[in-house]
Amino acid sequence: MKTYRVRPEDVVRNWWLIDAEGKILGRLASEVAKLLRGKHKVYYQPDVDCGDFVVIINAEKIRVTGKKLENKIYYFHTNYPGGLKERTLRWMLEHKPEEVIRLAVKRMLPKNKLGHRMLKRLKIVVGPNHPYQAQKPQPLEVKA
Repeated sequence: MKTYRVRPEDVVRNWWLIDAEGKILGRLASEVAKLLRGKHKVYYQPDVDCGDFVVIINAEKIRVTGKKLENKIYYFHTNYPGGLKERTLRWMLEHKPEEVIRLAVKRMLPKNKLGHRMLKRLKIVVGPNHPYQAQKPQPLEVKA
């Protein structure tokens, strides 16, 4: 029996549509990371980019558990001396809800060029309307 080796040109990429309304952030991010990596496919290989495109709508309506709204802190640096800034999850959800989901998914993907390529296939939209109607994304239900 020979081992089947998938080539990048043989990969079939599907489009998935996920509604984030009422979904818990971490559970949603792990399902999206699985789709972006291609782990749901029969011919998955960790060194081949065989994942799908994912469109997330209603990004501002995600949920978190516990006291994460006040206790979870996002850090960034302005590249100036003493420029370490911090934002709470509540502030991020009010001002940049798509960035919250993108960072959660990014931290679940490989930290190399392959992971960066996978993250480019993630499309996050605030609100119910999205500009990817022509790709005909299939709706996918993620458990809350």
